[in-house]
Amino acid sequence: MALLTVRQAASRLGVGYSTLKHWIYEGRVRTSVTTGGHHRIAEAEVDRLLAPSATATERPSVPGHTGIIVSISGRNQLRGYVDEVRVEGLLAQVRLRIGDQTLTAVITRDAVEELKLRRGDDALAIIKSTEVMIAREAATPAGAPPARKPQARHRR
Repeated sequence: MALLTVRQAASRLGVGYSTLKHWIYEGRVRTSVTTGGHHRIAEAEVDRLLAPSATATERPSVPGHTGIIVSISGRNQLRGYVDEVRVEGLLAQVRLRIGDQTLTAVITRDAVEELKLRRGDDALAIIKSTEVMIAREAATPAGAPPARKPQARHRR
Protein backbone atom coordinates (compact mmCIF):
# COMPACT_ATOMS: atom_id res chain seq x y z
CA MET A 1 0.00 0.00 0.00
CA ALA A 2 1.64 3.21 -1.19
CA LEU A 3 1.27 6.29 0.96
CA LEU A 4 1.23 9.77 -0.53
CA THR A 5 2.09 13.11 1.00
CA VAL A 6 -0.73 15.65 1.24
CA ARG A 7 0.81 17.61 -1.63
CA GLN A 8 1.04 14.50 -3.87
CA ALA A 9 -2.56 13.51 -3.06
CA ALA A 10 -3.83 17.05 -3.68
CA SER A 11 -2.13 17.03 -7.09
CA ARG A 12 -3.76 13.71 -8.04
CA LEU A 13 -7.15 14.93 -6.84
CA GLY A 14 -6.84 18.22 -8.70
CA VAL A 15 -7.38 20.31 -5.58
CA GLY A 16 -5.20 22.70 -3.64
CA TYR A 17 -3.00 21.66 -0.74
CA SER A 18 -4.98 23.82 1.72
CA THR A 19 -8.30 22.37 0.50
CA LEU A 20 -7.11 18.84 1.14
CA LYS A 21 -5.78 19.83 4.58
CA HIS A 22 -9.24 21.24 5.44
CA TRP A 23 -10.84 17.96 4.33
CA ILE A 24 -8.41 16.06 6.56
CA TYR A 25 -9.20 18.26 9.58
CA GLU A 26 -12.94 17.89 8.90
CA GLY A 27 -12.56 14.09 8.88
CA ARG A 28 -13.61 13.73 5.22
CA VAL A 29 -10.26 12.10 4.31
CA ARG A 30 -8.74 9.13 6.12
CA THR A 31 -5.02 9.50 6.78
CA SER A 32 -2.14 7.94 8.68
CA VAL A 33 0.03 10.19 10.82
CA THR A 34 3.80 9.73 10.88
CA THR A 35 5.80 9.89 14.10
CA GLY A 36 6.72 13.43 13.05
CA GLY A 37 3.03 14.40 12.88
CA HIS A 38 2.74 14.49 9.08
CA HIS A 39 -0.36 13.15 7.33
CA ARG A 40 0.00 10.41 4.72
CA ILE A 41 -2.84 9.33 2.45
CA ALA A 42 -3.19 5.83 0.97
CA GLU A 43 -3.67 5.57 -2.80
CA ALA A 44 -6.88 3.64 -2.13
CA GLU A 45 -8.23 6.67 -0.25
CA VAL A 46 -7.36 8.93 -3.20
CA ASP A 47 -9.19 6.47 -5.48
CA ARG A 48 -12.21 6.60 -3.16
CA LEU A 49 -12.25 10.38 -3.36
CA LEU A 50 -11.94 10.30 -7.14
CA ALA A 51 -14.75 7.77 -7.56
CA PRO A 52 -18.00 9.47 -8.50
CA SER A 53 -20.68 9.54 -5.84
CA ALA A 54 -24.31 8.70 -6.58
CA THR A 55 -25.30 12.39 -6.54
CA ALA A 56 -22.38 13.42 -8.73
CA THR A 57 -23.41 11.05 -11.50
CA GLU A 58 -27.02 12.21 -11.67
CA ARG A 59 -27.51 14.26 -14.80
CA PRO A 60 -30.58 16.01 -16.14
CA SER A 61 -32.44 13.80 -18.59
CA VAL A 62 -32.54 14.70 -22.25
CA PRO A 63 -35.83 13.86 -24.00
CA GLY A 64 -35.37 10.81 -26.24
CA HIS A 65 -32.00 9.87 -24.69
CA THR A 66 -31.85 7.27 -21.95
CA GLY A 67 -28.06 7.25 -21.58
CA ILE A 68 -28.09 3.46 -21.99
CA ILE A 69 -26.05 1.79 -24.71
CA VAL A 70 -28.40 -0.86 -26.08
CA SER A 71 -26.00 -2.68 -28.35
CA ILE A 72 -22.54 -2.18 -29.77
CA SER A 73 -20.31 -4.34 -31.93
CA GLY A 74 -17.21 -3.95 -29.73
CA ARG A 75 -17.00 -6.92 -27.37
CA ASN A 76 -14.08 -5.78 -25.25
CA GLN A 77 -15.61 -3.24 -22.89
CA LEU A 78 -13.89 -1.99 -19.75
CA ARG A 79 -15.87 0.05 -17.24
CA GLY A 80 -14.11 2.70 -15.17
CA TYR A 81 -14.03 6.39 -14.41
CA VAL A 82 -12.22 9.33 -15.96
CA ASP A 83 -9.04 10.03 -14.04
CA GLU A 84 -7.71 12.84 -16.26
CA VAL A 85 -8.57 14.75 -19.43
CA ARG A 86 -5.88 16.78 -21.23
CA VAL A 87 -6.98 18.79 -24.24
CA GLU A 88 -4.47 20.37 -26.60
CA GLY A 89 -5.31 21.57 -30.09
CA LEU A 90 -7.49 19.13 -32.00
CA LEU A 91 -6.68 16.13 -29.78
CA ALA A 92 -7.31 15.09 -26.20
CA GLN A 93 -5.70 12.50 -23.95
CA VAL A 94 -8.15 10.70 -21.68
CA ARG A 95 -6.95 8.53 -18.81
CA LEU A 96 -9.52 6.03 -17.57
CA ARG A 97 -9.08 4.32 -14.18
CA ILE A 98 -10.21 0.68 -14.27
CA GLY A 99 -9.70 -0.88 -10.86
CA ASP A 100 -6.02 -0.44 -10.03
CA GLN A 101 -5.08 -0.08 -13.70
CA THR A 102 -5.19 2.90 -16.05
CA LEU A 103 -5.95 3.02 -19.74
CA THR A 104 -4.95 6.03 -21.84
CA ALA A 105 -6.67 6.92 -25.10
CA VAL A 106 -6.07 9.75 -27.54
CA ILE A 107 -9.32 10.98 -29.06
CA THR A 108 -10.47 14.17 -30.75
CA ARG A 109 -11.26 17.33 -28.84
CA ASP A 110 -14.74 17.25 -30.43
CA ALA A 111 -15.37 13.78 -28.96
CA VAL A 112 -14.43 14.99 -25.46
CA GLU A 113 -16.76 17.97 -25.82
CA GLU A 114 -19.61 15.88 -27.27
CA LEU A 115 -19.31 13.29 -24.48
CA LYS A 116 -18.82 16.08 -21.91
CA LEU A 117 -16.00 14.06 -20.36
CA ARG A 118 -14.86 15.40 -17.01
CA ARG A 119 -12.68 14.01 -14.24
CA GLY A 120 -14.67 11.59 -12.07
CA ASP A 121 -17.24 10.71 -14.76
CA ASP A 122 -18.15 7.06 -15.34
CA ALA A 123 -17.06 5.88 -18.78
CA LEU A 124 -16.56 2.81 -20.92
CA ALA A 125 -13.45 1.95 -22.89
CA ILE A 126 -14.61 -0.03 -25.91
CA ILE A 127 -11.72 -1.76 -27.63
CA LYS A 128 -12.09 -2.86 -31.23
CA SER A 129 -8.82 -3.73 -32.87
CA THR A 130 -7.36 -6.10 -35.39
CA GLU A 131 -4.14 -6.34 -33.40
CA VAL A 132 -3.42 -7.11 -29.77
CA MET A 133 0.12 -7.16 -28.44
CA ILE A 134 1.17 -9.25 -25.46
CA ALA A 135 4.38 -8.54 -23.57
CA ARG A 136 6.31 -9.90 -20.61
CA GLU A 137 8.77 -8.10 -18.44
CA ALA A 138 12.33 -9.35 -18.51
CA ALA A 139 13.43 -11.40 -15.53
CA THR A 140 16.83 -9.66 -15.52
CA PRO A 141 17.42 -6.42 -13.61
CA ALA A 142 17.07 -3.17 -15.55
CA GLY A 143 20.21 -2.27 -17.43
CA ALA A 144 21.61 -5.81 -17.36
CA PRO A 145 22.32 -7.40 -20.75
CA PRO A 146 19.84 -10.11 -21.74
CA ALA A 147 20.86 -13.67 -20.95
CA ARG A 148 22.14 -15.57 -23.96
CA LYS A 149 21.50 -19.22 -24.59
CA PRO A 150 24.69 -21.28 -24.63
CA GLN A 151 25.67 -22.27 -28.14
CA ALA A 152 26.43 -25.86 -28.98
CA ARG A 153 30.07 -26.66 -29.63
CA HIS A 154 30.96 -28.87 -32.53
CA ARG A 155 33.89 -31.28 -32.25
CA ARG A 156 36.17 -31.70 -35.17
